[in-house]
Amino acid sequence: MILIINRQKYKFMSKIKNLNPERVWKHFYNLTQIPRPSKNEAKIIEFMKKFGEDLGLETIVDEVGNVMIRKPAVQGMENRMGVIFQGHLDMVPQKNSDKVHDFEKDPINVFVDGEWVTADGTTLGADNGIGVAVAMAVLEANNIEHGLVEALFTIDEETGMTGANNLKPGILKGDILLNTDSEDEGEIYVGCAGGVEVHVNMNYNEHSAPTGYTAYKLAATGLKGGHSGMDINIGRSNSNKLLFRFLNHCLYNFDFKLSDVAGGDLRNAIPRESFATILILNSQIQKFEEEVKLFENNYKNEFSATEPDLSFKANKTDMPAKIIDDNAKEKMIKACFACPHGVERMSDSMPGLVETSNNFAIAICKDGKFNVNCLVRSSVDTAKVAVQYKIGTIFDLIGADVSFEGSYPGWKPNMDSTILKTMQKVYSDKFGKTPKIMAIHAGLECGILGAAYPNWDMISYGPTIRFPHSPDEKVHIESVQKFWDFTIEILKNIPIK
Repeated sequence: MILIINRQKYKFMSKIKNLNPERVWKHFYNLTQIPRPSKNEAKIIEFMKKFGEDLGLETIVDEVGNVMIRKPAVQGMENRMGVIFQGHLDMVPQKNSDKVHDFEKDPINVFVDGEWVTADGTTLGADNGIGVAVAMAVLEANNIEHGLVEALFTIDEETGMTGANNLKPGILKGDILLNTDSEDEGEIYVGCAGGVEVHVNMNYNEHSAPTGYTAYKLAATGLKGGHSGMDINIGRSNSNKLLFRFLNHCLYNFDFKLSDVAGGDLRNAIPRESFATILILNSQIQKFEEEVKLFENNYKNEFSATEPDLSFKANKTDMPAKIIDDNAKEKMIKACFACPHGVERMSDSMPGLVETSNNFAIAICKDGKFNVNCLVRSSVDTAKVAVQYKIGTIFDLIGADVSFEGSYPGWKPNMDSTILKTMQKVYSDKFGKTPKIMAIHAGLECGILGAAYPNWDMISYGPTIRFPHSPDEKVHIESVQKFWDFTIEILKNIPIK
């Protein structure tokens, strides 16, 4: 059995490493074999430190775990502006419910699927592993033209931007920041949304489960989920909203008790699965089961185009020991039903760009504690504040404690950017078409990093990645080659200081 597994692993490894550009894919594959979920980056930090030191390059690990590697300019390019490649080391740990995988211990099972590289039932980590791999390839290469090159590999981007928030000024010497965390080849990003987390906490009383009821496990599953910024506008459903919509219906139609709720697990991933243990009065069982089937049909009809595998079921389960107090049950259900999710407003200044949104990310009721977590994003700070307080007001009305945490700024576009003009010309000359200039409805680290290094001229770019933050994540093979070719040409054409 071990031999078979190793052969399978070798087959995947060989196929990935034989893709072009080989140097980039080699580094990306190596990254996928090192567990690196957010908040658990010790192994990848040590790996990157060794990588830089083995190349004989100046390597720094700061107090929080950011890794910085410096490569001198090649002969004849010493007069060019210094470039900092920036990417994050952590990845979002998401898997399908039937997949056995420990993100803190297991490597990612990565494979080629036609024109794409993807993973077997888990997130791939191309966000931001491909960007990190390109920076590693530049640091390793001895046959490309470049001025001073530095690489900044930050930690914990996905759950708190801890690395970016704690970067000290004065360590890095470069002038131009190339963030490699964008996800559409042929697009150059000059701005991003800011964000803030809304945390809700409330204690509730529990009682012993009554007799005369039957316990069911409600399950909203089979959803695609996705990135709470990039995918918020494509019409996918939110399992928390499906679950609480039905529970709100039950408030007016059934005699029921609620024992627990578990919906979503990451603030920046659209929830794919939500569960609740519910007790139905025995005389209402037939009607309840019929209503569950009706709601599943309604949900499938509403989301037929975006959620083909949607499932909403109720299966009998063991009777729980405790139930939530009826008064608290009603308050929590109504507040969660009313909590907004999705696009709040589209941008007036950039057609097609989401300006403001909210991800109703996590809802948990367990052991007398009720917790909700939302992530609000906006490119307009005042709009972000308005939505966070709207959500806060909903939960304040039921007596919950509300706090706002992890606020980070957006990145304001600079259309007079020198590196933007350079990259536009290089792309047009190299590929024969004009790149799109974009802003992104996601939280890039540029806005935070710019506060520590206000002199930096910043751009974000990358290959084509689809469905990040979900087990459907995949990266387009051909776009990685273009990403690499574009990077090499950018370095050749970096302006003189």
